[in-house]
Amino acid sequence: MLKTLLAQVKEFTLVSLLTPVFMVLEVAFEMIIPRLMASIIDKGVSAGDMQHIYRVGAVMLLTAIGGLLCGIAGGVFGSKASAGFARNLRDAMFTNIQTFSFANIDRFSTAGLVTRLTTDVTNLQNAYMMALRMFVRSPATFIVAIIMSVSISPRLAMIYLVAIAFLVCVMVFLITHVTVYFRQVFEKYDALNESVQENVSAIRVVKAYVREDYENKIFSRASYNIYRMFLKAEGLTVFIAPVMQFTIYGCILALSWFGAHMIVAGELTTGNLMSMLAYCLNILTSLMFMAMIFVMVTMSIPSGKRVTDVINERSTLTNPENPVVEVKDGSIEFIDVDFSYREDSKEPVLQDINLSIRSGETIGIIGATGSSKSSLVSLISRLYDVSQGSVKVGGLDVREYDLDTLRKEVAVVLQKNVLFSGTILDNLRWGDPDATFDECRRACRLACADEFIEKMPEGYNTQISQGGTNVSGGQKQRLCIARALLRKPKILILDDSTSAVDTATDARIRKAFAEEIPDTTKLIIAQRISSVQNADRILVLNEGRVQAFGSHEELMESSDIYREIYEAQTGGNGDFDEAALNDGGLRWQK
Repeated sequence: MLKTLLAQVKEFTLVSLLTPVFMVLEVAFEMIIPRLMASIIDKGVSAGDMQHIYRVGAVMLLTAIGGLLCGIAGGVFGSKASAGFARNLRDAMFTNIQTFSFANIDRFSTAGLVTRLTTDVTNLQNAYMMALRMFVRSPATFIVAIIMSVSISPRLAMIYLVAIAFLVCVMVFLITHVTVYFRQVFEKYDALNESVQENVSAIRVVKAYVREDYENKIFSRASYNIYRMFLKAEGLTVFIAPVMQFTIYGCILALSWFGAHMIVAGELTTGNLMSMLAYCLNILTSLMFMAMIFVMVTMSIPSGKRVTDVINERSTLTNPENPVVEVKDGSIEFIDVDFSYREDSKEPVLQDINLSIRSGETIGIIGATGSSKSSLVSLISRLYDVSQGSVKVGGLDVREYDLDTLRKEVAVVLQKNVLFSGTILDNLRWGDPDATFDECRRACRLACADEFIEKMPEGYNTQISQGGTNVSGGQKQRLCIARALLRKPKILILDDSTSAVDTATDARIRKAFAEEIPDTTKLIIAQRISSVQNADRILVLNEGRVQAFGSHEELMESSDIYREIYEAQTGGNGDFDEAALNDGGLRWQK
């Protein structure tokens, strides 16, 4: 973990090294001041030597200025190093997340990734800053102050040992209990972020169903759990300050009592006693800071592990050693394919799939909800790998292709359509960053999106709000189809992507596909029979298996399921669903 984290220091290595150097110099300047003060008292004030006072006072002023400048330099370099370290951590995580397969993303929840990119990185940033500055400064102060105290009076320095032993026992007790609570806190942040994410992204649904109070309760519960954990941790942490004050005052009393006797006996000067009191504060304060450093570092260990997990995560999908960088055509073949999302799944999602699709064919895919239609097409662009068997595109196993090459030739319009902040043109050019305006217009015409775009005040320069909330579901679907067409793919997959479009527009889109992109293999997942009825062939899936595969006419004769779907929809029962068919007295299975 430490090796992975320190590798992200990168270009901030120099400032990271300079920070502790200036911290040590600051300590050196600070530790000289008590001895100079003792000299002023013993040789200046007591002897009435004003020249000595002026001379040593000037040195003390220069020493203080030197310490101040070193402290400022250490603070500036430390801030730059810690902020840069945090930036690199976020960049490393975000860059690696972009390489994740769907299986990798399934391992980390969205809320968990957000927490790692924000809260966990902030904890590591603070810990790194503390390590560069106080982790060096405090031990240095402690060691130098002990040495200087012993050089003045070994007997009085023994008082420090008693105080240190007492503080160490108290600190160990408090830190042991505090760190347990801090470890639990960061696990609660995931639940809090998940609540916020779900509420904000689905705020329209929340308001439509008047569920604000319910969502408030969920958020309040998650927030209260964090509050409760922090309260327990902070409740113990606050004892550090009064214990420290008690120890400091105890040391001052002991030093004053024994020091006064030593002064009377001529064993110690007044100036040296003043130095001992100053070193007392330095020693005990540095000990307190070391305890706080330990708490901070302990808090950051769970965060470091969570961040390291994301940085070190490797995609389950990788390029072969010598990947193929050209897809010959849009032919597709499934050979004895089984697929499961998890290796330990008892039943595969897809089982014994054997299909052969010619390049340029239009294939309709239909089946009950949960029949694994989306899972099937996800294997074509290698969003997941098969568990058994193979999927071929252009005559080659998809695992032989360069991933980017394959996915550029397989355009997918997913069930959940996503638009990004920016203009309509910006969103369209996700399909092809170099697409001309005329190419964008043509793609929109094929997707029947041009008709509503041209009615907008700013046309193709109309701003799309985050998530596409200022366009309707049907408009969003047509923009996503146009975006996919700009890829000029060899295979186009429409995963129920015209469900929010009226049947007339759906028919026009299908007609445009047939006339304008005849060489592109088109796979159309749909709930409506009308959307796939005129396809070259139709695939009927049932419980992850191929139930039938053929033209509309062939399926009407050979497939009971397809015939029941057709009769249910043309008989006025609307879009099919297993529950709806059961209500109508129909059965999916023979």
